[in-house]
Amino acid sequence: MNVPSNPITLMAKVYRDVFPVVHHELAMWKERAYHIPNDELHSQAIASIEHKTFHCEGGGILALLANEHREECIRFIVAYQTISDYLDNLCDRSTSLDPNDFAALHESMLMALSPEVEGGGNYYRYRDDQDDGGYLDELVETCQDVLKKTKHYDKIAPVLHELACYYCDLQIHKHVNLEEREPRLKNWFEAHKENLPEMSWFEFSACAGSTLGIFCLVAYAFHDELHDEDIAKIRQGYFPYVQGLHILLDYFIDQEEDRIGGDLNFCSYYENEQAILDRMKHFVEEAEKSIGDLPHAKFHRLISRGLLGIYLSDQKVSAQKNMHKMARRIVKYGGLTSRFFYWNGKMYRKKTAQ
Repeated sequence: MNVPSNPITLMAKVYRDVFPVVHHELAMWKERAYHIPNDELHSQAIASIEHKTFHCEGGGILALLANEHREECIRFIVAYQTISDYLDNLCDRSTSLDPNDFAALHESMLMALSPEVEGGGNYYRYRDDQDDGGYLDELVETCQDVLKKTKHYDKIAPVLHELACYYCDLQIHKHVNLEEREPRLKNWFEAHKENLPEMSWFEFSACAGSTLGIFCLVAYAFHDELHDEDIAKIRQGYFPYVQGLHILLDYFIDQEEDRIGGDLNFCSYYENEQAILDRMKHFVEEAEKSIGDLPHAKFHRLISRGLLGIYLSDQKVSAQKNMHKMARRIVKYGGLTSRFFYWNGKMYRKKTAQ
């Protein structure tokens, strides 16, 4: 199977070869979640699948890089993203705001990337709600089982764990009590600042909050050959700029929702709307540069430009006049390709809402 290199062939493969498998996997996990004994864990597991399906749909597109191993790769992506979304719900709705609890929960995300390790202990040990009937363990084991089938796990493992540690650290710091969040995130940024291009602390947080780099590496690990220099290029291609663009767009469309809910939103730290536009443009341009040397560069460019169209076509944006106006400007930064994905996203959402 050839890796698509233009928007039309990409979306044809996505609708035919990716989304049906993603939806099948999600349906299986949703059915499994219905059998979780604890009421709170049950409700959060179901909610994370029902309200965040598009995370798995988007991530699943990267499985096209795995060629004939596409379905196995999607199994990993859906299971890993489901862990991420489930834990995010648990942390968002935590009453304890205990960083030890958040760290213990996210041990599962590191364990999922460690197929050589069996039994991760009790991830719920710092909270009252504990009996998930083995749900989280099964998600972890599914990820481990898929990684065992890849040809180059040992080569990609250090980068997988690096990117996962960024993600897990972010989830811990951003969910503690309000007074501690910003100082913790700023201190964390200072510890990594010298290894990053010039950016703000909240932009670094955004770069850490995406799982796209992990999914990309796992897809390539199914190939017969994967050289160390390619792994380095993939890591540098997706982190920081593609991942940062991904999460900044996610926060951009959630600004009003987060303002009402009193939740942390990284876009709220920009001085004004022009600063948002300028930095979005910067991330778009740097993402383009960073993926230029990757294998299948045209495909990765579609992913980067597709992020603009997919996120900014969300109905949350069109419901707010000023945000809609800004979104139309940001979409143009990705050229005709982003506009194609923008209108495609609008049509897909309209169709699935019926």
